[in-house]
Amino acid sequence: MTDPLTRMPDGTIKQVNPFTGTKVWTIPGRGARPLVTRRRDPQPLDPAEHDRHCAFCWGRMLETTPEIARVVPTATGWEQVRGLPADDLGTSRPEFRLIPNLYEILSYDYWRRAHGWRGAPDTSARLTSYVSTPLGREHIGDIVRTKLLARGVPADRVAERSYEDHLADAIEFFAPNHEVIVARRHFVDGATDDSQLAGSGTLSVAEHREFVAFTISALRGLYEDNEFARYVSAFQNWGDRAGASFDHLHKQLVAIDELGVQIEREAARAEQEPDLYERWGATYAAEQGLVIASTPGAVAFAGVGHQYPSIEIHAGDPWSLPWELDEAQVHDFADLLHACHAATGVEVPSNEEWHHRPPSLALPMPLRAVIKWRVSTLAGFEGGTKIYVTTLDPWALRDRVVRRLRDLVEAGAVSASVQVAD
Repeated sequence: MTDPLTRMPDGTIKQVNPFTGTKVWTIPGRGARPLVTRRRDPQPLDPAEHDRHCAFCWGRMLETTPEIARVVPTATGWEQVRGLPADDLGTSRPEFRLIPNLYEILSYDYWRRAHGWRGAPDTSARLTSYVSTPLGREHIGDIVRTKLLARGVPADRVAERSYEDHLADAIEFFAPNHEVIVARRHFVDGATDDSQLAGSGTLSVAEHREFVAFTISALRGLYEDNEFARYVSAFQNWGDRAGASFDHLHKQLVAIDELGVQIEREAARAEQEPDLYERWGATYAAEQGLVIASTPGAVAFAGVGHQYPSIEIHAGDPWSLPWELDEAQVHDFADLLHACHAATGVEVPSNEEWHHRPPSLALPMPLRAVIKWRVSTLAGFEGGTKIYVTTLDPWALRDRVVRRLRDLVEAGAVSASVQVAD
C-alpha cells in the first residue's frame, strides 16, 4: 500500500487510514486553533438535585429501563449484582449500571421477525418475576408509556391500552440487544457548578478498570444470549456534538446480525496480511514518531486517516477475544484508555469506539479503542469528495496529548503503569 502519511510542499498533510482507506487532509496553520469554546458561563449546582440531574443519575433509577446488572464497590473489591427487583434498587449504591437502551437500534421485534429469536430461555420468567410486586408493575407501565409517547403514539391511544398490552411490549426490556452502561456520577465529587462534569478521565484508575471490565462482560453476554449476533459494537459518546443525549458518562453496546463494512474490509486484509495491526499500528506509529504512551500490554498513538483527530489504543494480544484477556491485560488497556481520556479533558466532545475480533473469525485482530475528538464539523466539501479536513495533524495531536500526560503522571492522576513517550 502507499505510505499512509504524505507531506506536501506547502505543509499540507495527506493521510490515508491504513485499515479503512479513509482519506484526510490537514491544512497548515489551523492546528493552533482552540479545540473548544465555552458556550455559556457555568451555573451553580442546586444541592437539592444532587444525584438527580438527569435520567441516568442513580437517584432517578426508576426513570430508566429495568436494570440488568450493577457493579458495587465492596471492602474487598467489586461485586456484580444481577437482576434486582424494582423494590431493591436503592439497597446499594451502584458505581456502574447495565440497562437496556430505551430507544434501541435493532428492536426485539426485529430479531424475532428476522431470525425467530425470542431471548434467553429465562426471559419470560425474569419479566414475570419483575412485575410480581406493585412497584415493578408500576415501573414497567411507566417505561412502556414513555416509549410509546416518544414514538409519537397519541396520548389518548396510550391511555386506552390495558396493562396486558404494556406487559406484552415489556418483554423487549428482558431480551435487549442494545445495552447501556451508566456511571454513577454526573458531576465530579464536590462539584459546585455544571462545568465540572464527571467523564472517563475523572474516574479513579480502579473505577475505570472496572468500567472497562464491566463493558467486556456485557459484550460477551450479548454474544452468548443471541446466537444470531455476528458483531457487537461498543462505543461511548461524550458531549452533544458527539451524539450524547445526556452529559452523563455512559457506554453503549449494540448487537447486529452482520459484521459491518469496516470489519469485513479489515478481515479481508488481515487474511492476506496477518501482521496488519502490528505493522500499520504500533510499529508504523513508532517509525513516524506518533507514539503517545504505553503500558506493559498496550500502546497509544496518534491515529492516521480518521475523520477527526484521533488517539488509538491497541491491546498487545492480537488473537484473544476481549473476554479472553487476563486481568493484567485488561488493566493495561484500561489504564492507557483512562490516561488518554484524562489528557483529552471533559471539555472536548469525543467518541470512543471499540474494535475487536468477532468470535466467528479466526484472525489476529486485537482489541483496540479509538478516541475521536469531535472538534470540527463535516460540511459540503467532505460530503462531495469523501476527503475529510482536520485541524490537527497526527504529530500536533501527539504533542498535545504527551504534554498533558506528563503533567498527569507527575500529579499521580493516572496509573503508574503508564509510560509517556519521549
